[in-house]
Amino acid sequence: MNEAITPGAIKTLFTEARTHNGWQETPVSDETLREIYDLMKWGPTSANCSPARIVFVRTREGKEKLRPALSGGNLEKTLAAPVTAIIAWDSEFYERLPELFPHGDARSWFTSSPELAQETAFRNSSLQAGYLIFACRALGLDTGPMSGFDRQRVDDAFFTGSSLKSNLLINIGYGDASKLYGRLPRLSFEDACGLA
Repeated sequence: MNEAITPGAIKTLFTEARTHNGWQETPVSDETLREIYDLMKWGPTSANCSPARIVFVRTREGKEKLRPALSGGNLEKTLAAPVTAIIAWDSEFYERLPELFPHGDARSWFTSSPELAQETAFRNSSLQAGYLIFACRALGLDTGPMSGFDRQRVDDAFFTGSSLKSNLLINIGYGDASKLYGRLPRLSFEDACGLA
């Protein structure tokens, strides 16, 4: 049986965590980015398919490459963030399944159905993006996930000639609490859940 985490950890991961729009100038080291990945990679995916691929954009040159793809509302906060993670999915993720899921011929499940492969890759890379957010929070960092960008421009700038396709962006750093919006409501259990 697993142990419940502390109330403080619950606050860090869930109830007091916020989506940040402003950033302190404190850098995030490459070692910390490795720590983030080394935590997030343990989150479950279907058949351990692990389709997410990440580009951590952290240089001025990288941000300028990303700039044309950003929507107006996401531009300044992304340029100011110490790191922007491009969460992509590998459309050929199944090529790694003999290594990642040696219990059966899982590769053939996806080579025989491009639709299933795409759906699986997109769904599970989205799931892995959530794990990245929680890994950041667990290490004392703040995040700002975004979908307001031109996916084709990101793919053209960062993934030309590869099997990768962008899914979402996540700004990472140490948030500036003075730029937070007011806490928004969430749906109640009764509004969002059912019991069967």
